[in-house]
Amino acid sequence: MGEAGGRVRGFLRNRWLVFVAAMWMQSVAGVGYLFGSLSPVIKSSLGYNQRQVASLGVAKDLGDSVGFLAGTLCAVLPLWAALLIGAAQNLLGYGWVWLAVTRRVAVPPLWAMCILIFIGNNGETYFNTAALVSCVQNFPKNRGPIVGILKGFAGLSGAIITQIYAIMHTPDDAALIFMVAVGPAMVVVALMFVVRPVGGHRQVRPSDGISFTFVYSVCLVLAAYLMGVMLLEDLVGLSETVMVVCTIILIALLLLPIVIPVILSFFSNDDESAYAALLSSPRREEASGSVPSEEQNEVILSEVEDVKPKDVDLLPASERQKRIAELQTRLFQAAAVGAVRVKRRRGPRRGEDFTLLQAMIKADFWLLFFSLLLGSGSGLTVIDNLGQMSQSLGFEESHIFVSMISIWNFLGRVAGGYLSEIIVKDYAYPRAIALATAQVFMAIGHFTFAMAWPGTMYIGTLLIGLGYGAHWAIVPAAASELFGVKNFGALYNFLTVANPAGSLVFSGIIASGIYDYEAKKQASQHLNSMVVTMPGRLLGMVSDATPALKCEGAICFFISSLIMSGFCVIAVILSLILVHRTKIVYTNLYGTPR
Repeated sequence: MGEAGGRVRGFLRNRWLVFVAAMWMQSVAGVGYLFGSLSPVIKSSLGYNQRQVASLGVAKDLGDSVGFLAGTLCAVLPLWAALLIGAAQNLLGYGWVWLAVTRRVAVPPLWAMCILIFIGNNGETYFNTAALVSCVQNFPKNRGPIVGILKGFAGLSGAIITQIYAIMHTPDDAALIFMVAVGPAMVVVALMFVVRPVGGHRQVRPSDGISFTFVYSVCLVLAAYLMGVMLLEDLVGLSETVMVVCTIILIALLLLPIVIPVILSFFSNDDESAYAALLSSPRREEASGSVPSEEQNEVILSEVEDVKPKDVDLLPASERQKRIAELQTRLFQAAAVGAVRVKRRRGPRRGEDFTLLQAMIKADFWLLFFSLLLGSGSGLTVIDNLGQMSQSLGFEESHIFVSMISIWNFLGRVAGGYLSEIIVKDYAYPRAIALATAQVFMAIGHFTFAMAWPGTMYIGTLLIGLGYGAHWAIVPAAASELFGVKNFGALYNFLTVANPAGSLVFSGIIASGIYDYEAKKQASQHLNSMVVTMPGRLLGMVSDATPALKCEGAICFFISSLIMSGFCVIAVILSLILVHRTKIVYTNLYGTPR
């Protein structure tokens, strides 16, 4: 009985249980990616034009990315309390939007709708911060895969919620807004006491390799399954019974990873509590704020950077420290007789723990920020306007493309974390090279949207989804490597501001402005043709006209897509500059390339 109780306690403390719970929470947390499906409903119900819809999109992006409050509360409150606040915000914001769209309450003005969208989507920042901080602390040696998988499930949430919504067969399009308001809040409240840092987290277990392989396999099967179901539904149509069965299979696949902590806790000798006991002393030291004495007493002199040979940075860590110590000793001796003037080097070096303010004075931080702004901002513009883009090219339903880009987003995040981890661990090369590759894909995707070739919507969503998703696996992991994990929550939430900043320019100004211009031009041409053909009915038709403008044809997003393609090329250049600047850092972190 005592052994069984110990196994149960070990299961509840198992870091893989936390990881699986975080995956489930993230699978409903990325509701912002459904905005492409929500925006046509809001636009038609409330009579908005595209610029007004773009304003809502920017408010959504700001809510999704401005996570300073979430980062602060996750640091000072128990994580369950922060998650509860996020769930309440999600329910309040989107719940009120649903009430307004269905006319159950008076329709608020546009600025109030923007605030409601901001509040609802800001709940995501609590979910993301709690999941990432917990799991990065629990798996510090597997940052790439952890971040990639968690952010991947957030990206997949659009397809998951859409699939569940499809079985409802409701004629009420606003029901999807209701699901977005209620569903994530229910899941997060159910899991808020599970997602947290646990003991024993600094050990790399022999079972980790097999466990990660299993999770990756589930991810691939899940993505392939969702894609197959959606294509069948779009091409041949599926009966209500078949859709219910498909949804049950989807839920079973989402639940499948729970077998990892179950096996490790009840059918394995990999005892979690033994690892935790080994680490009790170091963890107490960390909690008290102490650091190893050699790190505390280390003095770096600026003159060392001037006199040390370049090959010193390529040496193993122990040998490099020994050589630097010898150089510092000589400089101290020279300073004692007045031969040189020694200055202390202030602040951490790249690869050590930075505060946010310390990171913000580094060029590498801003290279990463602006590369993310140009790349993810342009990708988010496509996600936010996907409903209008598909309708302008003659597709009546946008749900299929919203779900597809959600799946490609998911695979981009998983693949970005996995492949960038191979790059840094096997070749000791900067992770930003994977970021540059993703931005090349996005530049090609935007160009494809501009050309509006046959199959553009399928090819474009593939390239943009993969590229955009890879950003959110690569950038957080790179930030933790260059600027440390101690203040990772603050660093991550500041970097995410790049998302709405890019969307504000690309979607709120460029794409929506060009769309409305073309829509007005088409409306004017249509009106002129009516003057010629039906002059007597013109006055009545003008009085019945709605303020919502609709653009049709490839011209609607031609110029804006070309502009975004050009910005992605600039992002590639910034990423390559970051690669060049950080080669030495990754050599120091991961050793000499194989």
